[in-house]
Amino acid sequence: MIPKKIGLFDSGVGGISVLGNLINSKTFEEIIYYGDTARVPYGTRSKETIIQYSLEALDFFKQFKLDLLVVACNTISAYGLEAMQKATNYPIIGVIEPGVLALTNNLQNKDSKILVLGTKATIQSQLYQTLLENQGYSCINSLATSLFVPLVEEGIFGGKILESVMEYYFQDYTEKPDAIILGCTHFPLISKTIAHYFQNKFPTPNKPILIHSGIAIMEYLKAKYTLQKPSIASKVTFYASDNLEKLKKTADLWLKEIN
Repeated sequence: MIPKKIGLFDSGVGGISVLGNLINSKTFEEIIYYGDTARVPYGTRSKETIIQYSLEALDFFKQFKLDLLVVACNTISAYGLEAMQKATNYPIIGVIEPGVLALTNNLQNKDSKILVLGTKATIQSQLYQTLLENQGYSCINSLATSLFVPLVEEGIFGGKILESVMEYYFQDYTEKPDAIILGCTHFPLISKTIAHYFQNKFPTPNKPILIHSGIAIMEYLKAKYTLQKPSIASKVTFYASDNLEKLKKTADLWLKEIN
């Protein structure tokens, strides 16, 4: 199966960072983006509510006859993905498994120091930690950095406010991580600032490897599926459960920032 028409589901606007990589790959004819902006954030919801919202999103996508659906949200991937997969007859992939695969491809030393950043719900799920431990990694720290989400949505990708929040979250770290998993699709927008923070705090030649969900998803798709040759300008259509125009404006800003 060659996926030509794919869906991209996110609890809000975070999946736009993944969308950028899907567009840049030029391998999909059509991409349908749906953000559940009326009920964002999912990261503070219960597991049961996240599963319910995820299954309701599948009802929305029924009208499009997709070849494949990408769940571009770490929280949904942690709690709702399995239920979604059982409820459909087409492939659905999340961002967590591809993120772990990307890390294993780029970091062979099992004693490497790994830092997982994400929302409270993603970190509490322990899914990243469990999958990494199953791969033999033994030095894993995880940290809920939920305040990054509203800052990114305010267009704050650097500067004193963001640096102060990073100092609040990272003040107890005494060693530079070898790899940082950006376990929320908002975080690639501030990846340069995160890398700069750790480089300034621990000025050594080696920079942390940053695992970006969008890049990881494309690596995973290339490994698992036969994709069309990179030559297609994707038709992208946006949908939202509330305030579609705001989502489109955010997409315009973020896609320029990512590129």
